[in-house]
Amino acid sequence: MQRSLEQRMAIKFCVKLEKTAAETIPMLRKAFGVDCLSDRQIFRWHKAFAESREDVNDENRAGRPSTSSSDDNVKRVRDLLNTDRRLSVRLISEILDITKTIVHEIVSC
Repeated sequence: MQRSLEQRMAIKFCVKLEKTAAETIPMLRKAFGVDCLSDRQIFRWHKAFAESREDVNDENRAGRPSTSSSDDNVKRVRDLLNTDRRLSVRLISEILDITKTIVHEIVSC
């Protein structure tokens, strides 16, 4: 995440220096190596900054945030397991009204 932010700031800097996206890519590749954004992402960010975008942070994504494996659910699953370690994932899921995949994810950690 931090490397991506640094790269977006570098792209914004290149736009301010009036570098093209094609000129920006090799500079980013040299500076960030294998951690560099894809060409497509570099072009996308370059275009956004060239069109007067100032914010280097990602925009919020659509959709509901994942809250199923929240700290509260983790605590509820662990508390239930402390009462009986033999409970199945299916039974825990039914008792706590959490999907089986989330219960399995919590139990597997």
